[in-house]
Amino acid sequence: MEKSTVMLGTSAAMQAVEREVAVAAACNAKVLVTGESGVGKELVARMIHEQGIRRVSRLVAINCAGMPDTLLESELFGHVRGSFTGAYRDKRGWLETAHGGTIFMDEIGEMSLRMQAMLLRFLETGEIQRVGSDRPLPPLDVRVVAATHRNLQQHVSDKTFREDLYYRLNVIHIEVPPLRARRADIPMLLSHFLRTFSQAHRMPAPEVTAEARQRLISYNWPGNVRELKNVAERLVVGARSGRIDVGVLPTEFAPAPVLPSVTKPTGTAVHSPSSTQQRLDQLMKDRVSFWSVVHKPFMDRDLTRDEVRELVRVGLEHTRGNYKLLVSAFNMPPQDYKRFLSFLRAYQCHVSFRPFRMIDGGRGEHAEMRCA
Repeated sequence: MEKSTVMLGTSAAMQAVEREVAVAAACNAKVLVTGESGVGKELVARMIHEQGIRRVSRLVAINCAGMPDTLLESELFGHVRGSFTGAYRDKRGWLETAHGGTIFMDEIGEMSLRMQAMLLRFLETGEIQRVGSDRPLPPLDVRVVAATHRNLQQHVSDKTFREDLYYRLNVIHIEVPPLRARRADIPMLLSHFLRTFSQAHRMPAPEVTAEARQRLISYNWPGNVRELKNVAERLVVGARSGRIDVGVLPTEFAPAPVLPSVTKPTGTAVHSPSSTQQRLDQLMKDRVSFWSVVHKPFMDRDLTRDEVRELVRVGLEHTRGNYKLLVSAFNMPPQDYKRFLSFLRAYQCHVSFRPFRMIDGGRGEHAEMRCA
């Protein structure tokens, strides 16, 4: 097996993943790999392929995100000459290319309902039909490993992902934990990436001080292993002295400022409120816009998905589950309603309005809040 396809990590969480990989590699069942962006889902797919009986055949990796239906259909199933402008010759699709091997379909949750139906037909029959062709090809033998960072069960409930396709794909389910849930693996991963980039840039591997190492271990890593890899390369090319201390770490690793406690006249110390409470006060009391207080820090990775959900949850308690009132409560103009819901859905920050709805409430708001 290639070195790049060895799972690095000795934590109990990663040992559990490796056991699940071994189970998946021993059969031909479909696999669904889930986990946050950057945790290494493609690495898991490569391990499954290279430990299994299909390792002598090809592994074809594709990304379903950001690709229009027409292009994805052509790339996945192939096309015949003259089927559309620019189709100057017959072209094999990725599924044909993966015949006898494995296809890894990343970001399967981004696929449109139309493409989901076409993929489902292939999973059921093994047959594909090239774009522009009038007949299907003979059945293909392709193992499918799919991955997503989205909650597909929620998308099934929202009718944006087919339930039958979900169950077709979810024969073996492997959940890859985020890096913050396996901090014991960070020193090993960091050392590995520092060596790798030192060799790539022909520079000596830098020494990491104990304080800098602890700062890196304590960081939440919203970008997971992908972010750690990027930081390691930045440290290698920026460590002019060959030593990494806290002074050369990127600004996101600076400790949060400690605010002084406020003392009551009685002498009882009252500590500053939590970050979530501070943002809630800015929204509800200081009347600062959600886009400034929540959206921007979240996109800058200064705010977690759970913190956004908690703010939305508290806001829904205030508005009795009414998202339109929440838009106003969070100081957004009414025309931002759809943009607000789209943001919550896209980043899995939406919270169901139903637990907060008054028993005698309603007036058709169930239909209004389908997108929530």
